[in-house]
Formats: sequence, structure tokens, C-alpha cells
Amino acid sequence: MRRFLYAIVAGIVLVAAALFALRLYGDELTRIALVPSTPFEPQAALADNAFSDPAMWFSRPGMGAINDPARWQPAYREGYTAPSRPDTTPPPFAVFFVHPTSYFESSHWNAPLGDDQSQQFAGIFVRGMGSAFNRASEIWAPRYRQATFGSFLDNSDDARLAMDAAYSDIGQAFDYFLLNVDADTPIVLAGHSQGAMHVLRLLRERIAGSELSSRIATVYAIGWPISIEHDLPQLPLPACTKASEGGCIVSWASLADGGDPGMMLRPFAASTAFDGQLRGTGPILCVNPLNGVVGGSAEAVLNLGTLVPSSDLTTGDLVPGAIPAHCREDGMLMIGDPPEMGAHVLPQNNYHVYDIPLFWANLQADVVARVAAWEAAR
Repeated sequence: MRRFLYAIVAGIVLVAAALFALRLYGDELTRIALVPSTPFEPQAALADNAFSDPAMWFSRPGMGAINDPARWQPAYREGYTAPSRPDTTPPPFAVFFVHPTSYFESSHWNAPLGDDQSQQFAGIFVRGMGSAFNRASEIWAPRYRQATFGSFLDNSDDARLAMDAAYSDIGQAFDYFLLNVDADTPIVLAGHSQGAMHVLRLLRERIAGSELSSRIATVYAIGWPISIEHDLPQLPLPACTKASEGGCIVSWASLADGGDPGMMLRPFAASTAFDGQLRGTGPILCVNPLNGVVGGSAEAVLNLGTLVPSSDLTTGDLVPGAIPAHCREDGMLMIGDPPEMGAHVLPQNNYHVYDIPLFWANLQADVVARVAAWEAAR
């Protein structure tokens, strides 16, 4: 019995020590666990016609609504009524959506396309996030060999090469997208987290200064920080400053009261911005998803519907009027008391995984209004 009690006490001490270490060294321990320890190894180049294979797309025209995760339309939870909104017919537009990171292994710098777990999660993300764009006439969401999560905790050359490799796949998919979308169809670029990073790179490297720039109706770079001082002036489109404004960029990153975005913002501050300088600790872009205003504040009553997911994230219900939104001075989007959204809230009340589901119905309405405004101003 004495030995048993000693063991219990020792266990409590170890747990307390572990929690203390996580509090003091959480970022470093996370980095050790998730950043690959092996050198970057390039994967074989995709075939030139790789994206002509329908299997290389989570979403694309011709799949049918049942098989296309981005065409999913969640219903309002029983007992709730859908808020009234203008019954507008959306103009034709095509969305190129890039899913966020779903690969967390440290065995590779980039996810193999045959990795079943990361592909399954990526499909879930397309269903829960890409579906907010389901009023588009076309939605294209490619598979790609994404950089592993640990790449974003590391400023090494290996991490940069992993991101370059992922972007190469995205660029190839974008080429195929352009070949198959009618030349008169407005384009919406959208992505979350790593996907938003790749979308911004497309905007800078492939679209700025080209004829293609005249077709970009709106850019949604959600869940990826954009430095107002060092990044935004280098982009070919301005921030969206009001609702129903097209030809601009929307971005936000969600945090509940008492939260700490340090794990995301510290590596970001130490990274090189689009102007070649360090991004530093200046404010990031925050376009309030409830009222469309830069730096705006809005009460929960304006929330048309939060997509509250099931425990396995494969389905969910819309709940209106549940979550407010306020852009803090540093650009973080504050959502009030921590809402119950499931088991995937990140440490320190970081709601990064739920950036889009928190405001799903508002985003669905927002993209239609912005494309319509862009069309009217042409």
C-alpha cells in the first residue's frame, strides 16, 4: 500500500511537472514533436496533366452535389429559424479553394498524396469550409502535397522548401483551373491557413500585373496573418473596407476572450514579409465577417449562422445569433466567451480551426454580395 501511494504521488508530481513545462516551454515542445528532424527531400514532380485526373480534386464541376463536399448545404438546428436575408440570385463565378493543413506527421516535410489520414481530414475541411462558397457556379478544390504543420513552426530552409513544394502543386492546379473556366467568368480565390498562404502567393506571383487581375472579384485569405504595414501594400488588391465591396481582400483570425495567439504570431513576426522586411509585431488585417468592415465590431445578432460541427466534424448544424465578432487593435478577431465548438480548439482559446465555421452563413452571403458589387462596378 505504501509503495502504491508513493507511485500515486510520483505520478501527480510528474503530471504537474509536465504541465509546468508545457506552460513555460509549450512552443518549443510542440516544435520538437512536429518539426521533421530529417532533411527535406523533394518529391517527384507531378505529371504535366496530373490535374486532368478527377481524383486530384476534392471538388470540381461534374462531381454531382452528393459526391462534392464543397456543395454541402447544412441545415439550421432544430428549434432555430433561418434569419431573413435578401433572396438574390448570385451571378456566375468560379471559386478556387485551397484547403488548410491536415498533415501533422514529422516523418515527411510534405504530405504524400497517398496518406489516407491527411486526405480524409482535408476532405472534411473542404466540406466544412469550402462549402461556404457553395452558391458559386463552379468550385474547384485541388489535392496537393501540403507542407506538414511543423513547417510553420520552423524558419529553416527545409521548411521553406516544403512550402515551395506545396505551392508548386497549387500553381499546377491553378493552371488547369484557368484552362477550364470560361474566360468571362469572375474568379474568387479562397483558402484557409496554409491554403490562404498559397492563395496570397498566387495573387502576388501569378496575378499581379497580369491580364488575369481584371477577373479577380474577391480574395478570401482567412486564418493567415497579413501584416498591414509590410504585406498589404505589396498585394495588388486592397483590403475590403465595407460590406458589398468587390475587388478586395478579406482576412481574419479568431480568438476567444482570454486567448493567446502567440504560437501563431511569434513565428509570423520573425518571418520575412512581402516587402522583404521582418513582419514584426504590428497589426494584422481583420475584416469583420459579420459586417464586412475593417477593424469593425458586431453583436452576435448579426451572425446568420455558426456551423456547429458534430464530434467527428463530418456534419453539423447552423445556429444563428450565437457568436459576436470584434477586431482587436492587433488585428485578432475576438469572439467573446469561448464557445463550445468541439475538441479541436487549439491551446490558449485559439479558434483557428473554426475561423470559417464560426461565421459560415455570413461568409456564404458575403461572397455573393461582393461578386455582385464587383460585377456592377466593371
